[in-house]
Amino acid sequence: MAIASHTVNIAAPVENVWAYVSQIENWATMVPAYKEHEQIDEQKSIWTFEGNFKGLKKTVKMELNVTEFDEPSIIRFEIKGLTDNFTGSGRFTAEETAGQTTMTGTVEVNAGGLSGAMLSPVIKMVLPKVTTRLTEKIARQIS
Repeated sequence: MAIASHTVNIAAPVENVWAYVSQIENWATMVPAYKEHEQIDEQKSIWTFEGNFKGLKKTVKMELNVTEFDEPSIIRFEIKGLTDNFTGSGRFTAEETAGQTTMTGTVEVNAGGLSGAMLSPVIKMVLPKVTTRLTEKIARQIS
């Protein structure tokens, strides 16, 4: 299993952070290698990513299900690969102190099956970069 977490301070009240992050379509497009997503309902969406890794072009589809909306401090979600065998979970947490908000994005991914042996090293290498970039982009959008 690969896990990555990144924390940022945002010069905005926690309500502003919540208003942005609670709308999945606001941050779906900020995930590195994003191609498109389809919002199925308020909790479920299908995301498509396309990237190059060591000269190989790869398209990955996954399902994201929001499992908890606890306004204004936490959003939890689960992910499941549709084109590749992986599962995972993640969360955004927010805590306001003195008019600014500390937000943390955390993602865990576990690759399984026969392809897991090949996917795991790639996920472990890419996940910290993706988590950091996504969290930083969200912070810039809110500030």
